[in-house]
Amino acid sequence: MDNWHQRIEQSGKPRYVAIADCIAQDMKDRVLLPGDRLPPQRRLADQIGVDFTTVSRGYTEALKRGLIETHVGRGTFVLPQQDQRAPADERRALANDLTMNAPPEPTDPALLERMRAGLTAVSDDLVHLLRYQNPIGGDIDKEAASIWLSMRGLVPNLDRIAVTPGAHATMLAILTVLAEPGDRILCEDITYAGFKKIAAQLGLRLIGLPMDHEGILPEALEQAIVEHSPKALYLNPTLHNPTTLVVPHSRRLEIAAVINRHQLPLIEDDAYGFVLPDAPPPMATFAPDLTWYIGGLAKCIGAGLRLAYSVAPNARMGFSLENGIRAVSVMASPLSMALTTRWVLDGTADQIRRFIRTETAYRQNLAAQLVTEATFEAHPNAFNIWLRLPEGVSCASLMAQMSNHEIGISPESAFRVLHSKDSHARICLGGKMQRHTLEQTLEHLNNQIWRMGQAG
Repeated sequence: MDNWHQRIEQSGKPRYVAIADCIAQDMKDRVLLPGDRLPPQRRLADQIGVDFTTVSRGYTEALKRGLIETHVGRGTFVLPQQDQRAPADERRALANDLTMNAPPEPTDPALLERMRAGLTAVSDDLVHLLRYQNPIGGDIDKEAASIWLSMRGLVPNLDRIAVTPGAHATMLAILTVLAEPGDRILCEDITYAGFKKIAAQLGLRLIGLPMDHEGILPEALEQAIVEHSPKALYLNPTLHNPTTLVVPHSRRLEIAAVINRHQLPLIEDDAYGFVLPDAPPPMATFAPDLTWYIGGLAKCIGAGLRLAYSVAPNARMGFSLENGIRAVSVMASPLSMALTTRWVLDGTADQIRRFIRTETAYRQNLAAQLVTEATFEAHPNAFNIWLRLPEGVSCASLMAQMSNHEIGISPESAFRVLHSKDSHARICLGGKMQRHTLEQTLEHLNNQIWRMGQAG
């Protein structure tokens, strides 16, 4: 690395790109070998005469290219040649939808190796997995789903379980079973933005219910049922997206009493329930005959699988859900199902879940330390914070100021059933950002909030 300074200055490229290029070239020339440890960022910055931020961005660029891997507490290491990404793979790796609330991505080498081993084993049956198959999974997939669901205290018969192509497709299929265009659906006044879009696509009218710090108000639910004759209630009661609220056990019992009394179907979106170490029981345990339970795997294993473990209220409704899935997307991906089933049965899925849980707690602690210029609601296992915008700070301006940083920021209006002023913003902490990048980004976010507040 003695000649890096000269190579960087002569490259004509941004310095952080040139640093990644130096790593790539030294790997090609075998100056750097697989497993070699790179210098700590501050030491390298001193050695080559650039600032710490430039080196940090250079390492991040090398990480994106698949040249290196970083382990907290151990350092940064050169990857073997076979792990380097081809240009097409590199472009795919750079894809990142910042509008979604994604979990942190696994970085532990042992865990990644287990994940790859599962994929290799599944590929042995690749031709079979490219065929049309059961729309909601075969018995082996449902048995794996049953094992996974038991961690949430759910033990339904297999004829009520469906392995479905993600939470969105499942919501769409369920709503086509329960409602017709023009019908009313109840939900939280601040609700999941994806559900809003699905309801709008189907021509359904959402009725938002007022909330306090424990969730929707039971008396407001009762009144809305009488007034609007809704076809269903949609709730995201565990790590509510975006507020991070967890509805406590007592409030769940009150809500269940109301829907049981009125026989109102419930769509329970339990996307984050598996992430919490001590989550309250699902609403489905209090109203099993009315609840359409969706245990999405995007947040607790991986969004790219596009799978959910869903439970219908009874076997007849399970058949209706199967027909709905067949109409919406034909079937869940057999390749994704086979991989997920293997991961569940061999314990890999649980290791991924535990990594996400631990890493999310670290990131929430980081946000608590670094975001000091505004108050926010949070939970140790949430993937986001719900930031209250200070006086003089607009969400649009904040998003513009942070546009060069890969952090997801969404305005309150994206989640409100009725339009209102954006007084909050959802700030995502997960996705492909590594810890050091998130730390720098949160520091910049905090500085921007302070600056805009002073200007306002």
